[in-house]
Amino acid sequence: MLTQKQHDLLIFIHERLQDSDIPPSFEEMKDALGLKSKSGIHRLITALVERGYIERLPHRARALEIKRLPDSLERQNKPQLAVNNDAANSAFVDIPLYGKIAAGTPIEAIRDEGAFTSVPPDMIGSGEHYALSVDGDSMIKAGIFDHDTVIIKKCDTAEDGEIIVALVDGEEVTLKRLRREKGKITLIPENDDHQPRTLEAERVKIQGKLISLMRRYN
Repeated sequence: MLTQKQHDLLIFIHERLQDSDIPPSFEEMKDALGLKSKSGIHRLITALVERGYIERLPHRARALEIKRLPDSLERQNKPQLAVNNDAANSAFVDIPLYGKIAAGTPIEAIRDEGAFTSVPPDMIGSGEHYALSVDGDSMIKAGIFDHDTVIIKKCDTAEDGEIIVALVDGEEVTLKRLRREKGKITLIPENDDHQPRTLEAERVKIQGKLISLMRRYN
């Protein structure tokens, strides 16, 4: 999974290559991503190379080649097979499917644009909803396991004891149980091998709360 900065840089390089076949300079990348130094660009490019998204071409200055794109863009570039199954789909509701959310160490979740999952209408209520794939084991005592798909109602408030999607410091996203006390927020795991995390309230933004989940049995 890419971080937001890695994702943004990959898309910037891809769009520049589509326009002119010439990779952007490190200075242009730095400005596009709002970074203060080019050393940050070096680190991002190294990470993208290690993950197989781009390749440095030898003996050529600034030479970068896109090897693959995020799944959402790959799907946009492939022809789609149209199937007439209106009757089957009428019993389901499509909601956006976002990236993975950590149920262990917080990670940055990136929305997979154009990706959706179908759920029965009785799994959701009124309001806006989205789905996330769970990565980790810190919520197993709440019946939430690695690779489950959780259905989240988008909201910015929740009651104590509810399981929420929490954005920490504007960049880390995690699924935990909420507890408020003395102006602070504690994010509580449901696994004795993981420790609660107590933070100043202003560091935590609620992005939704759990209402249901789906599990695939192989």
